[in-house]
Amino acid sequence: MCGIVGIFNFQKKSKVNELLLIKMRDEMVHRGPDDCGLWISDGGFTGLAHRRLSIIDLSHSAAQPMCNEDKTIWVVFNGEIYNHAEIRIELVKKGHSFKTDHSDTEVIVHGFEEWGINCLQKFRGMFAIGIWDDIKKELWLIRDRIGIKPLYYTINDGSFIFASEIKSLLTDRNIKREVNEEAFYHYLSFLTSPSPQTMFKNIKKLSAAHYLKIDSRGDIKINCYWDVFDFISPLSDVSETCIAERLIDELRVSVKYRAISDVPVGIFLSGGIDSSINAALFSEGRLDTVDTFTIGYEGKNPSYLNEFEYARKMAEIIGANHHEKILGADEFIDFLNKLVFHQDEPIADPVCFPIFHVSRLAKENGVTVCQVGEGSDELFMGYPGWLTALKLYKLNSLPVPHFIKKAGLSLLKLSGRRDSYSYEWLRRSVERLPIFWGGAEAFFEPEKKLLISEKLRKNFKNFSSFEAIRPIFNSFNEKSWSKTPLCWMSYIDLKFRLPELLLMRVDKMSMAVSLEARVPFLDHKFVEFAMSIPEEIKSGDHELKHILKKSVKGLIPNDIINRSKQGFGVPIYEWFFEKLGTFAREEIVSFANKTDFFDKKYLQVLLKRNNAQKIWYVLNFVLWHRVWIE
Repeated sequence: MCGIVGIFNFQKKSKVNELLLIKMRDEMVHRGPDDCGLWISDGGFTGLAHRRLSIIDLSHSAAQPMCNEDKTIWVVFNGEIYNHAEIRIELVKKGHSFKTDHSDTEVIVHGFEEWGINCLQKFRGMFAIGIWDDIKKELWLIRDRIGIKPLYYTINDGSFIFASEIKSLLTDRNIKREVNEEAFYHYLSFLTSPSPQTMFKNIKKLSAAHYLKIDSRGDIKINCYWDVFDFISPLSDVSETCIAERLIDELRVSVKYRAISDVPVGIFLSGGIDSSINAALFSEGRLDTVDTFTIGYEGKNPSYLNEFEYARKMAEIIGANHHEKILGADEFIDFLNKLVFHQDEPIADPVCFPIFHVSRLAKENGVTVCQVGEGSDELFMGYPGWLTALKLYKLNSLPVPHFIKKAGLSLLKLSGRRDSYSYEWLRRSVERLPIFWGGAEAFFEPEKKLLISEKLRKNFKNFSSFEAIRPIFNSFNEKSWSKTPLCWMSYIDLKFRLPELLLMRVDKMSMAVSLEARVPFLDHKFVEFAMSIPEEIKSGDHELKHILKKSVKGLIPNDIINRSKQGFGVPIYEWFFEKLGTFAREEIVSFANKTDFFDKKYLQVLLKRNNAQKIWYVLNFVLWHRVWIE
């Protein structure tokens, strides 16, 4: 895992500033403390740089930037190509010579040389890649299919600049630090900025499963190279038993790929079904002892119970070397500045806090790579809230005249319940929009209009955050083989919530301590398989993770399979009534008095209600603005 950065001065107004490129590179030293590299083209108008966290082929010959034999193709790469050994064999047969023993980066170099951008269809892994073609004078940027690895870019005065982290781009003082107001508006709905936007007005992020090409004229072309519905064969006529057997086989292959490493690999083990499956499959056939890591919280928190009992049980079953850490409110407050620094842009999910600490726990115990369980809930209906959404979809399908729905909406509005779930879901039904906008929503549209300042209210008067997901909804309607609500819910979270929120919290918090996180449930081949399972088999009789549970019977204990979902949460509600509440109120009120983002009167309403989650969403933006804008 690494940090990459590059500058392409396509207008040739000036040559690449080597000192600036080095400074941008070393701003991400946490992403790659083991080594660093730099390359500037002969003409001086293109430069690539790299920070290395050595995981595959630890030799210096695998350092980056890396080139082919005649130095016409140059690559910087963050991530892993898990099937690199198989691709290497194919390339050797085609006449390519390799200078490294088993570097996956060199497979990208020769793969692009052999197949051009179509080499992507060969890669199985997670990646953010920059490729310079010195013959055609073209720069290519590529982000993996699921969006596990981030990649940001900006254009400024004839220069195209990209990096693994926004803070690296902001090292260039010529890049303005301005708030993207549309991204801010969407953030209040989705807890994050929707791709390709970021919270910075002049900085964009490459969307998952997309590549970008910029040529010497500065012309940019961006293309999507993968959509799950383009690569699946529906399992409509396959029995549930056969699907369950194939599911665990497919997952076993994914876990096996992610066990490949030249450095120690561990497991984040919460004691839930997903991490327990990871641990069980990872430990199969291993002679060495597996390290597992668990986080809990001090005290007795009604909203969050520690899962140590289940994690210890699973660790004992696989004979793991198990590690635990207890966290408290003081550590959370002390962590906030570090959180904002490593997030780069607001990611209003407090789970960043335990991810950072479990990552640091792993790193402190000699582990450089860990497997995590993200993706399972989205693929196999793992959230209790999804059952509620499915019931709403069923109610919405009843033959109720449209005018009755509109009348009901008017009554709710008159009753002053515009911020309620019932009002918003009925509003979406009346406006013939999908009820489900993603697995993480903060403020619904009516309340958001109350929360933002009068200026922003005018700017976004006839605007809705549905515009951020409308392209995904259109794609679903065009491509999906199954138009069921459950299929839509998996698809929207696969295209939006996972790459923009959940996977970014994992990437940024793990890389903050120089730890690589791998995601077996999000191997693209496994995702294609999961999305081909019919709804009636995936959910059974509306049982969470029905088919996944059936597939792992006998692999992990039944009490772990059948226990209620808890989630990797934070007892933030309790903490708000302790020290965090006073801190949050002071920060938010001070911010509102000197800026024009929020309505001061409605902020007071929000603070009086003591809704810890919603206050946290506001606080996250406030702290980000203080660090990165002010």
